[in-house]
Amino acid sequence: MTTVSPTPPPAPRATAGPAVSWLAPAPTRVPPPEAPEAPPVRRGPLAFALLLGAGLDAYVFARHGAKPGVLLLLGLGLGFALFHSRFGFTSAWRQLIAVGNGAGLRAHTLLLGTTATLFALIIGTGSGLFGSEPAPSAGSLGIGLLVGAFVFAIGMQLGGACASGTLFAVGSGQTSIVLTLGGFILGSTLMAWQFDLWKDLPAFDPVVLSDHVGWFGSWGITLLALAGIYALTRAIQRRRTPPPTGAVPTTRGAARRALRGSWPLAAGAVVLAVLGAGVLLVSGGAWGVTSAFALWGSELVGVLGGHPESWSFWQQPGNAEMLAGPVLTDKNSLTDIGIMVGAAVAASLGGTWALHRGVPWRTGVAAVLGGVLMGIGARLAGGCNIGAYLAGIASGSLSGWLWGATALLGTWAGLRLRPLFGLANPKPSDGVC
Repeated sequence: MTTVSPTPPPAPRATAGPAVSWLAPAPTRVPPPEAPEAPPVRRGPLAFALLLGAGLDAYVFARHGAKPGVLLLLGLGLGFALFHSRFGFTSAWRQLIAVGNGAGLRAHTLLLGTTATLFALIIGTGSGLFGSEPAPSAGSLGIGLLVGAFVFAIGMQLGGACASGTLFAVGSGQTSIVLTLGGFILGSTLMAWQFDLWKDLPAFDPVVLSDHVGWFGSWGITLLALAGIYALTRAIQRRRTPPPTGAVPTTRGAARRALRGSWPLAAGAVVLAVLGAGVLLVSGGAWGVTSAFALWGSELVGVLGGHPESWSFWQQPGNAEMLAGPVLTDKNSLTDIGIMVGAAVAASLGGTWALHRGVPWRTGVAAVLGGVLMGIGARLAGGCNIGAYLAGIASGSLSGWLWGATALLGTWAGLRLRPLFGLANPKPSDGVC
C-alpha cells in the first residue's frame, strides 16, 4: 500500500512593511522636543525697529523713488521670514555632515525648486517691473569658483552663519555675529583692493541650461536633480537616525504664530522664494548679499581718506556706477539693510531680541576669521550661498551646483577646525543637533 504524504500548506507570503510617505518627517534618534512658549514682546526694541524701518523706507521712496523703496520693503520681508523660520544654510550643512540630519538640506530643495519655478516664469517670459529686464545668474566655472566656495564654507562654520544668516542674526542682536559681519566686510574689501591678484584665474565660460534646452527643459532638469537630493538625504537620515533639530520658541494660533512664533522650514522656504523672485522682478537681478559688503568697506576707506575709485575692481563695468552712486540705491545694500531691520522686528515680536554679552575670546576670533574667509570666498566664487548657490541653481547655471557641492566639502573641513576655537559639533548621542 502506497502512502501519500499530505501536501504541505503554502508558505505564508511576506507582508510588506508600512509604506513610507515622502512627506512624513524622516526618522530621528529621539522624538523632536516640544517648542517652548515665546517670551513676551520686547516693546522697546520693537518700537525702535518699526520706526527705523518705516522712516528709512519713507526716506528712500522720497529721495530715490519707488524701485529702491520696494527693494527695501522686500528686504524687510526677507529678514522677517529668515528669522521666524530660522532658515539656515550653515546649520543645515553642519547637521547633514556631522550626524546625517538632512532636514535643513531638504528645506533647501524646496526653496531652490520654488525659486527655480518662479525664475523660469519671470525670465522665460521677460517679465519685469520699473523697466527692468530679468536675467539669470550664471558664474564662470574655474579655480575661483571652487576655491572660493570651499573657503566660504569653512568661514561659515567658523563664523557661525552664512551671508543671509549673518544679516538676520545681527538684526536679532547676536553680538558674536556682529564680529562675523565686520570680518565679512573686511575680507570683501581686501579682495576688492587686491582685485588684480585674482581676476585672471583660469575659468571656463558660464554654462546655463536654458541656453541648450530652453527654460522649460532647464526647470525640469533642476527639479529632477533636487528630487534626487531630497531622496538621498532621507535615505542617509533613515540609516543614521540622527538627533532631531532643536525647537525654537513659538506660540499658538495661526495668526499669532505668523507674527510671533516659529515658522515651519517649508513655510520659510516658500516665502523666501516668493520674496527673492520679487527682487528679480523689481530689479532685473537675483537676490544677492555680499557685493554690498565690498561697497560698504570701500566707502569707509574713502571716508578715511583712501581712494577706492582708483582700484581696478571699482573700474569694472557696473562696479564704477555702484561706487559712485548712493548706497541706498544699490540693490544688495537695500535688501541687506532691510534684512537686518526686518529681523529686528521679528525678534522683538518673538520676545527674543537681546544684545548678547561676554563673547568668549576664541569665539570672537573664530567669528572675525570666519567673516574674513567668507568675504574672500564670496569674491573669488562670484557670490555666496544666496548669490551663487541659490540664484545659480534657480537660474539653471552649472556654477550653482558646483558651488553647493564644493561648499559641502568645505563644511567637512570647517567642522574639523571648529574645536580649535572651542566650538562644538553635533554628535550622534546628542538630544538635539
